[in-house]
Amino acid sequence: MMQAKIIKIGNSKGLRIPKAILEQCKMENIVNLTVEEGKLVITPYKNPREGWEEAARKLAASGDDSLLDAEYVGYPLDNDDEWEWK
Repeated sequence: MMQAKIIKIGNSKGLRIPKAILEQCKMENIVNLTVEEGKLVITPYKNPREGWEEAARKLAASGDDSLLDAEYVGYPLDNDDEWEWK
């Protein structure tokens, strides 16, 4: 266990986290903060769409990137006349 001092940063407060701890936790510039049962929990930030670009390229290369509902593309909505377009 390690103790750290909470410091003043402008109108806020901050916590200095040693580089070694950040590396062990695989944390970089952005983290997720949550409070669970009165405890501050800091977890590494992960982009929810991480890897999507590469996955899309693989699908396209394999020819498996066609639309599932291709027959409906371009059809107007049944209730299109009820909408007021601005």
